Amino acid sequence: MSDFTDALPSRLTRRDVLKLAGVGLLGLVLSAFGRSDAEFPADQRGRVAYERIGLYAKPSFGARRLKTLWQDEVFPIAAAVIGAEKPAYNRVWYFIPNRGYVHSGGVQPVRVQLNPPQENISENGVLAEVTVPYTDAFRQPRRHGAPEYRLYYATTHWVVAATKDPYGEVWYRMQDDKWDGYAYFAPARHIRLLTPRDVAPISPDVPFTEKLLRVDLTRQIVTAYEGKQAVFAAKAATGMGYFSTPVGVFSTFHKRPYRHMAAGNPAAPEYDLPGVPWVCYITESGISFHGTYWHNDFGKPRSHGCINLSPTAAHWVYRWSTPFVPFDKQWYYKKRLATRVEVHQ
Repeated sequence: MSDFTDALPSRLTRRDVLKLAGVGLLGLVLSAFGRSDAEFPADQRGRVAYERIGLYAKPSFGARRLKTLWQDEVFPIAAAVIGAEKPAYNRVWYFIPNRGYVHSGGVQPVRVQLNPPQENISENGVLAEVTVPYTDAFRQPRRHGAPEYRLYYATTHWVVAATKDPYGEVWYRMQDDKWDGYAYFAPARHIRLLTPRDVAPISPDVPFTEKLLRVDLTRQIVTAYEGKQAVFAAKAATGMGYFSTPVGVFSTFHKRPYRHMAAGNPAAPEYDLPGVPWVCYITESGISFHGTYWHNDFGKPRSHGCINLSPTAAHWVYRWSTPFVPFDKQWYYKKRLATRVEVHQ
């Protein structure tokens, strides 16, 4: 008999799973990346975000390790379960049908949504997001040679044009916002062009003076308040060690719906992360709230100083905080109307 079954372990109750609802839904077995898109139904999946992770017989690092899963492997997630006592800050594990369990920290929850290409792009460009586990971007609108970048699910980009390759496939040209004059192309069906509704302000009638974001560095939690009422909370991953997130009072004075975050130069960057979504800067040196796709391990410090959130949580903070960024703008800077941010231990 196998060490794991298609069902959840009997010691985990339905209530345990429902606490984590929305993270894992019943899904079909996933075909390997590289096969036709028709074999990717729109169910819940996970993508290995780390270089590698372990597959275990039970939801515990102390259980028998069954296999190593490598970066960008995609698999179905049947459920999210509460695992062993450690790590205490993140006990969420994902159950892969007929295979075993993986810790959620190294897995990005993803889906597959293919989009009808649009060939008429606004003169100013338009904000867009990747809706597949990943897609490769090239310097030219064709699959030739090594890709320039791999663009991941929930990343956001600025599409400036559409073009067809010799086979009739539509590609979007995306302008890079980090390296001057740099652009790359990705298949249009993997990219969804956003609408004003996608970035519509949340609670626009609440005065900006009544909005407050509190970052608890000890508990690694971000809480949003309207007056004295908490209206939103999310686990975070803040700065670690030398790169600790500064304590004090700040504001969301500079916002960008996407950002290519990189250190160094294009030839040898220390880190290179295109399409970081929903960025709300709180310092001139670059500390910000933003979405994160290179890990899913919230609840402990691990960043270079920024306040890492899931893409969904970062999107909410971006839409709720002030100033509100006009849909056709790539950035907005206005200190006078910014939401207050308090960072404390």
